[in-house]
Amino acid sequence: MEEKRRRTERIESHNLLTYVCLDENNQELKQGMGRTLNVGEGGIRLETHDPLEPKEIVVLTIGLEEELMEMKGKINFSKKREDGNFESGIQFIETDDEKLRFLKQFIVLFEGQDEKI
Repeated sequence: MEEKRRRTERIESHNLLTYVCLDENNQELKQGMGRTLNVGEGGIRLETHDPLEPKEIVVLTIGLEEELMEMKGKINFSKKREDGNFESGIQFIETDDEKLRFLKQFIVLFEGQDEKI
């Protein structure tokens, strides 16, 4: 169902990242680590051990080779899976040319990698 609302295609990607959840006043609520499930220029699906609350803002730190990039996003949904982990859909906000370039490199690197995982 979420697939049809996307404006950009996503590719499967399994990559660790860190996140910080913020409230409406940019105060830190929690932080943790997660694993990407898929990534596109418009957003990311993230697996975490803890739930992320819809409507919170999340700052993700994504690594690509030697480069780290912070991406800010809005949590659109978070659901508990049968294995006890949580899956959350995050829509990127405040992207600029540098962040889009980074995302495009990330996507190119991971395209076709799902057959190898």
